Amino acid sequence: MNTPAELETLRDWLRHAVSRFNQAGLAFGHGSASAYDEAAYLLLHALHLPLDRLDPFLDAKLTHSERGEIAALLARRIDERVPAAYLTREAWLGEFRFHVDERVIIPRSFIAELLPDGLAPYIADRAAVKSALDLCTGSGCLAVLLAHAFEDADIDAVDISSDALAVAQRNVSDYGLAGRINLIRSNLFDNVPGKSYDLIISNPPYVTTMAMDELPREYRHEPALALAGGDDGLDAVRTILRKAPQFMQRDALLVVEIGDNQKTAEAAFPRMPFTWLSTPSSEAHVFLLKREDIVAGR
Repeated sequence: MNTPAELETLRDWLRHAVSRFNQAGLAFGHGSASAYDEAAYLLLHALHLPLDRLDPFLDAKLTHSERGEIAALLARRIDERVPAAYLTREAWLGEFRFHVDERVIIPRSFIAELLPDGLAPYIADRAAVKSALDLCTGSGCLAVLLAHAFEDADIDAVDISSDALAVAQRNVSDYGLAGRINLIRSNLFDNVPGKSYDLIISNPPYVTTMAMDELPREYRHEPALALAGGDDGLDAVRTILRKAPQFMQRDALLVVEIGDNQKTAEAAFPRMPFTWLSTPSSEAHVFLLKREDIVAGR
């Protein structure tokens, strides 16, 4: 991308970026919902400014080197369709910042919206959760949130990808949680130690084969292994429901995110008494089950 001489202020560059993003038909959904939000984020990040304070800086003139850096960043977003999180090497879930790169899916789980409240009212006493399991941990973001939500819990975080676990290790270390979060390379439950958990959560691959073929270019930068859920999106979910009870305490809960696959799941498991959870930004994308319900509903 050329650096137009008439673009002098942050306001100029913000307007320019939004126009270019809209013109290019970029896809969003990796932390930003619109061209404006993403443009503002990328500009503030590139200029090392607070991400929550745009207005005070809008009329500041940018230096030649700043304009060059921004132009190069916007060019990669537009020409290569690289998601913003991979350009900045960071992603946010609420107030929590995580390192991300192309080895992991970009964090955007609806489960993250449920953990600050400790899954209330389904869990009445957070201190009662002594052990938790995060299946398909990816960057380790949900394991970190689990550790903060349930301060008395030891957590096992599982992923099939050694590359993903390397990223998770960095995030676990960044939050000083290496003593509480144990990272395990495993295909779902295959290498999980023989123990019972009070809580199991999972944001597994759940994109259907048809949807995988139609993904925007931005999503193709992410590991397909972390997205592809088979023909109906439920390959991993079937394994989770089949094996989870043997890893759960009697009163344990299972919480799983499955995207838009509610009807498919209900058709595949007609006897399973799913409880569908709502979050501030989703409806029926996450289900909750008690151990006894899984056993009875299979």
